Amino acid sequence: MFSGNERTWLHVRADGCATIEPSAPHELPESLRDPVLANWIREPLDADTVFMMGDNPALPKMPERPALQDFFQLRFSTIAASHLLQSAKMARENGLDEKVIMACLLHDIAIAGLLSANHGYWGAQMVRPYVDEEVAWSIEKHEALRYFADESVGYAYPQAYVDYFGPDYNPPDYIRAEHAAARKHRWYLTERLITINDIFSFDSAAAVDFSEFTDVVGRNFRQPREGLGFDGSPVAHMWRTMIWPNNFL
Repeated sequence: MFSGNERTWLHVRADGCATIEPSAPHELPESLRDPVLANWIREPLDADTVFMMGDNPALPKMPERPALQDFFQLRFSTIAASHLLQSAKMARENGLDEKVIMACLLHDIAIAGLLSANHGYWGAQMVRPYVDEEVAWSIEKHEALRYFADESVGYAYPQAYVDYFGPDYNPPDYIRAEHAAARKHRWYLTERLITINDIFSFDSAAAVDFSEFTDVVGRNFRQPREGLGFDGSPVAHMWRTMIWPNNFL
């Protein structure tokens, strides 16, 4: 908002009250220099911009109709993309079904480009319109299965979780309930195979290219003609969030 040569800005105080206050052009209010907001702000400011909207010049520009591969290469963190590719490669080398390979390729997609909390559920929701339901369901349920060993198929409780959360960590009740229900499901082995091919796929020296899975993706991922984020699906907004992750609104 502008009045003559003055800029006005919304200031939200610690008590939650908001006020509109003047600011000189090109001057970013101190309250907006909080590190949490750092990725939202474009500096130095141009004449008419305070908050970032649209393409972030610090990020690679996405194509007009982005495909799954574009998110792996242009939006996902290097570590997360490598982990997903390693997991899928391990599943393929173990001779597993393409549904399992596809699920491994996508199982941490939310962590890679959106958010970490409840990542199995977010990830499943993001891909459900584009993959077989068994793949989406298995991605969702791997969230719970990670915390429970199944020695009969070679999955032990990860030492990493002991390191992360402590030896006495107890998953919440909803995770326990999800695990108990999943154990009885006809697709239990598919989701369990995700956890098996997940925990051993963190080799920082590994080099796996997305092109190794072009055939699998082509057969198992329904790429929308309009591009991910623009097909009007119930989850298109999630993909757009990854395209423009720093938009203020």
